Amino acid sequence: MIPLVFSKELDGVWPEFMQHDATAKLYFGRSVFFDYLDYAFGALVDGAVVGRAFGVPFAFNVEGRTELPDGGWDQVIRWAHEDRLVGRSPTTMCALEITLVPKTRGTGNAVAMLDALKACAKKMDFAEMFAPVRPSQKQLGSRMPMREYVELRRADGLPIDAWLRTHVSIGGRIMKIAPYSMTIVGTIAEWSQWTGAAFERSGTAEVEGALVPVLVSVEQNYGVYVEPNVWVRHPL
Repeated sequence: MIPLVFSKELDGVWPEFMQHDATAKLYFGRSVFFDYLDYAFGALVDGAVVGRAFGVPFAFNVEGRTELPDGGWDQVIRWAHEDRLVGRSPTTMCALEITLVPKTRGTGNAVAMLDALKACAKKMDFAEMFAPVRPSQKQLGSRMPMREYVELRRADGLPIDAWLRTHVSIGGRIMKIAPYSMTIVGTIAEWSQWTGAAFERSGTAEVEGALVPVLVSVEQNYGVYVEPNVWVRHPL
């Protein structure tokens, strides 16, 4: 399973900087990931790996967890990690990632992967599945606030963003914005390595593949990327 869902072709779909979220190690770390194999799927076409889907179970509507977290993707991974450490039983599931190689997109494969995660959640007797959705086309308007972007609709009333539209079209309901769903921090040198860009002045910098600008401090030698996502609920 590990070689199936971790492949260079699939990893290359994401911008390099997206692979440096420190919280991800609490899920994708080799010694941890084996505990989540029941929530991981690989997609094959003619024997070739073309996609993957990851989910994580966590306890919700328990003390201190009555609202979907503003910390989105990062926070739900931390919750799941805490649940494992203290032996708390999960009550629901979160979809963490669905990745497809570009040539397999637009033909229903994304919905198939979503359906696989939903079927997994239903098999575990969960009543719903959540997803901190990363709107795929938000990067084209990185300066637009996420709250405004989410409100953009086509003539048929569905979201203008393709990935949000996929979720909504199969019954997902947009719940709220997760304003700091993923936080990625690195030195100026690291950001230059991740993006191939030169960061020579402090302020905000546009980075290819980012949903919002990166905050840069040359004086303090760091760059911080705080990505908002959109919480979607899928009833089962």
